[in-house]
Amino acid sequence: MPFQEMIQASWPILLMVVIFYFLLYRPQKKQQKEREALLNSLKKGNKVITVGGLHGTLTEVHEDYVMLQIAENVEIKVARGSIGRVL
Repeated sequence: MPFQEMIQASWPILLMVVIFYFLLYRPQKKQQKEREALLNSLKKGNKVITVGGLHGTLTEVHEDYVMLQIAENVEIKVARGSIGRVL
């Protein structure tokens, strides 16, 4: 098979790889960096919502978990990764 025919046969595959990169891989990496930045910026006093829908205020922030006050005199320990967003 001559070189020119190989190029003509493989360009659709190369095009699919480029499309895959720009539509799937790159946006996912960007989201992952944003999430990591959010989790690293957590501090005491932040009002947050967990991925499970609990609203509360952070009272303690540790490496693997946070203490979340969800009502007066009610604190729960949740995994740091379960914080969905900061209000």
